[in-house]
Amino acid sequence: MTARFFFSAAAAVIVAGASSKLWEVPTGHFTSSSNQTENVPLERCQNQWTEDGVKVTADIPPKLDGTWVSTRCEVRPGPEFLTRSYTFHSNRHFQALQHYYTESSCEDPAYSLMIRGKIRLLQASWITRGASEAEHHLSRVGIVVHSMAAKQRLASRLPPACVSLSLNEAVPGKLHELYNTRAGRACLAAMGFSVTEMGLVRVETQHHSHGGKVQELFLGDIHTDWAQRTQHRPSGYQQPLQNAMHHIHPCPVCALVYRSSEQRPPVLPRGPAVPLSLTGHWVSLRCETRPNVLFLTRDFTFNPSQHAWEGIYRHYLDSACSQPTFTLRAWGHYAQGNPSSKLSGATEFVFKVTQVRVTAIDKSTAKLLNSTRPGKCGRAGDWSVGVEQDLTATNGCPMLGIKLPHKEYELFKMELDHRKRPLLFTGERPTDGSSPDRPLRRPTSFQAPMVLCNGGETHPSFSTFNSRQLQLASGTAGLEKLVLLVFGSALCSWLVVY
Repeated sequence: MTARFFFSAAAAVIVAGASSKLWEVPTGHFTSSSNQTENVPLERCQNQWTEDGVKVTADIPPKLDGTWVSTRCEVRPGPEFLTRSYTFHSNRHFQALQHYYTESSCEDPAYSLMIRGKIRLLQASWITRGASEAEHHLSRVGIVVHSMAAKQRLASRLPPACVSLSLNEAVPGKLHELYNTRAGRACLAAMGFSVTEMGLVRVETQHHSHGGKVQELFLGDIHTDWAQRTQHRPSGYQQPLQNAMHHIHPCPVCALVYRSSEQRPPVLPRGPAVPLSLTGHWVSLRCETRPNVLFLTRDFTFNPSQHAWEGIYRHYLDSACSQPTFTLRAWGHYAQGNPSSKLSGATEFVFKVTQVRVTAIDKSTAKLLNSTRPGKCGRAGDWSVGVEQDLTATNGCPMLGIKLPHKEYELFKMELDHRKRPLLFTGERPTDGSSPDRPLRRPTSFQAPMVLCNGGETHPSFSTFNSRQLQLASGTAGLEKLVLLVFGSALCSWLVVY
């Protein structure tokens, strides 16, 4: 899922003239410095994945002090494979270690970056609710290459001037300075280096009934287009880092990353190969935040015997998923392809959506849909709050950007969590809102994982497929491209939804 966000003229004025109180959060939901909610209910199976009595708080402004580490080998668009260890001090100084690898299991270190600087929290975000905006200033960036082969691969990506300037002097195992405040060097952008992720910050604390806690640090998303990375202003999140002192147990990766240094990158243990099996009912593990102000939960059911799937996307105004706006249900079919040549353990798919139904949850959305021309977007004039409309008969809804059927090229991967339970990773949506409707646009990184609710359960909605629909979508399947204009309490936005 992703989104593209455009301010209307009125919304731009509202944001520009936001409250003079820097930490006054835009909605009533976050009126105190700490917002507290029960774990988001994700249908009947959520209790399988969370402990009873767990509460989640998010302080505004966030408390960053401490060391925050990766919990798995992370995949960034490109693809890039890395682990991160970020330490923040009370005097606003930070030290960030980024370890890059040649493959998706993070067993073969290529090079490590040592980054020093300062971070300053600015204000509560009026775009990504529940987050805080920040600015950073770099003082030093150093690199340690871990082999001559890694040095040569890195040099092949850089302009000749950068190679002679930055890498010729680098010796494997020794720190070589790429940037400092006294003698700036212009090759960081050519490496794709950026810490714009620090422009958006959120810290969540899970309070468990037995008295323990887990803390997670959410930093801004990385643009899926390499050329846009260094200028990207994040409005969604990456997968969170966990506090080294307050993390989920057991977490062997946490300990390895915490003890690492630029000269000693962590070499992660190889996990068991997990065969891809989509059978069953998969749900979001938490309220998910996507770029450009999109908060949602996902609920997927796959039926391999028919190569059919159903997706339910519940959209909200806030990062706690407590203020619903609309619900979208989509059906289609899928075809499994070859193992990915770019991401070990991942599998290529082709998806096609053939039916979409939308339910407006608020009056503004219903009013908008009622303004469409007859025959263009469901039953014009018949939209009302809480009543589902089928858009299949009108081949979608041009005003909302829905076109049926719609094909996309996908990437799936399965892993096991710390308790050996299956997780399903689906392809990350393009940051700019475009569609992966061609093989060359297939994702190279992943969204937040979904969890298996009941491996043997088939969603009852599959019984609604008739022979005509099966014939129409035979052999392919899909994730759809949708646009919905949602009126929030303070601003109006275009959402391109996947």
